[in-house]
Amino acid sequence: MRQQRIRRKSLGLSACAVLGLIGQAQAADADDSAASNTRMEQLKQQVAEQTRQLDALKRAMAQQEATLDELRKAVGAEALAAQRGGQAAPGSPAMQLAQSDQRPEPVGQAPERDGRAPAVAPIFEQPGVLTPKGKFTFEPSVQYSYSSSNRIALVGYTIIPAILIGVIDVREVKRNTFTGTLTGRYGISNRFEFEARLPYTYRSDTSIGREIIQGAATDSVFNSSGQGIGDVEVTGRYQLNDGGLDSPYYVASLRLKTRTGKDPFQVTTTTSITGLRDGVQTELPTGSGFYGLQPALTVLYPSDPAVFFGTISYLHSFKRDNVVARTNEGDRDLGTIQPGGIFGFNFGMGLALNERSSFSIGYDHSSVGRTRQNGEAAADSVRVQLGTLLLGYSLRLDAQRSLNVSLGMGATRDTPDITLTMRVTFSL
Repeated sequence: MRQQRIRRKSLGLSACAVLGLIGQAQAADADDSAASNTRMEQLKQQVAEQTRQLDALKRAMAQQEATLDELRKAVGAEALAAQRGGQAAPGSPAMQLAQSDQRPEPVGQAPERDGRAPAVAPIFEQPGVLTPKGKFTFEPSVQYSYSSSNRIALVGYTIIPAILIGVIDVREVKRNTFTGTLTGRYGISNRFEFEARLPYTYRSDTSIGREIIQGAATDSVFNSSGQGIGDVEVTGRYQLNDGGLDSPYYVASLRLKTRTGKDPFQVTTTTSITGLRDGVQTELPTGSGFYGLQPALTVLYPSDPAVFFGTISYLHSFKRDNVVARTNEGDRDLGTIQPGGIFGFNFGMGLALNERSSFSIGYDHSSVGRTRQNGEAAADSVRVQLGTLLLGYSLRLDAQRSLNVSLGMGATRDTPDITLTMRVTFSL
């Protein structure tokens, strides 16, 4: 019995020891579980914090990308603003980007300084980037053109082949034209501008010739001139897209040409066979005599350091009814006159020489259709091709003024030999 009691007591002690060990193990497991939970919570908090930081970095990167896109567009616009002799405003995105590329940017607002993109010399009538909203550009200009042509007129009839009875008139005509123009542009919005042009023209023609069959021994000279207001023009231009440094700008325009100048039918033309006076205008017109509407599309593509540009256009002249021409023998009824349409295109390239000057080269071509009289093509009208090679130079005088000079050289027989234009642009 005693042995049984001892055995039971040993078993009890063993059970107590086992229970104690189990309790210790469970306590250790509970401690490990709490520590694991704590570490898991800490890891979750760290992951959540890193996720928030990543989200903040993504938002910051997105904002920086948007800002860079705006800066690229602004820099592209400033590069094209050289077409107008414009200037990047101090503190503008384009100015800030230019400054950041040149030197470290200090904390705070940068001081104002003159550092706009180099100007591109304008050589065509169509300007480049539009006038900003609420801004006004005033541009007086003076243009001189000179042309000379030879004319052989046969007046008479034939009695047998190769025998002419009448007058052979050999004539050389020299023409000088001076045109002063006042041009104003106003930016209605950042994408739309309105332009008005008021020209004043002075023309002088000198005819030198000799009547061969009449036996004239010396040349005769006849002079004629004319001056006055030319045809007033108004134009609207709209920029179709934003463009940028790597994408072209598209600018659509619509020009209305009036007939405020003295037209060819208001001046006297000689018709009798009087030598050099035959078919000569005693006073030269200063206008075309017809209203015209010209849509056009201009493309500008900036590619540092150059800017490529080009335009296609079509000028439609509205017909006139009951046209009467003045002659030295009285008025002559011409009926309905419809000038031929003019299809034109030009292209060129502008290159910056330094911060203040630039150089441009281009070509301009116009194809003038035949004139129609009373619904039929006039007997003495032909299609005319006008081609001009143009060189231009621009110098920025200060923040608001720039001087532009262009030289045109005739590439076809009917084009003026020389065209010299000088413009001064004021940005207000």
